[in-house]
Amino acid sequence: MTIMANKYSPNIIYRFLVRWLVCSLGLWIAAGILGDGRITYDDRIGVVIVGGLILAGINAIIKPIVVILSLPAILFTLGLFMIVINGLMIMLASAIYSPLEVSSLWSAMLAGVVIGLVNYLVTAILEDR
Repeated sequence: MTIMANKYSPNIIYRFLVRWLVCSLGLWIAAGILGDGRITYDDRIGVVIVGGLILAGINAIIKPIVVILSLPAILFTLGLFMIVINGLMIMLASAIYSPLEVSSLWSAMLAGVVIGLVNYLVTAILEDR
């Protein structure tokens, strides 16, 4: 019996790995920029990598559901509510993975903006190839 692979599966895996990399890099940069205990990871890169993995999983599974449910608020605020949603996803990742600590929703929202900027830059670089 032969198992046939889906021709799109390597692309899905590649995109998730890039998302994981972007989330980890964004968390690390956000922790460096915000500093002062707003986002702490005990100066261990493993915490950032695992935190990025959890955040990438949350963004792939839970975030689309939250966006659909909060579509009226997103439309009413002309998309600015997405900053709050990104912050809530970071707070959820922090709640799931305790070595990654985020002090407040404001810090999480700022980290979400930083991660979004990193995502934009990485996507722009990869699409130019």
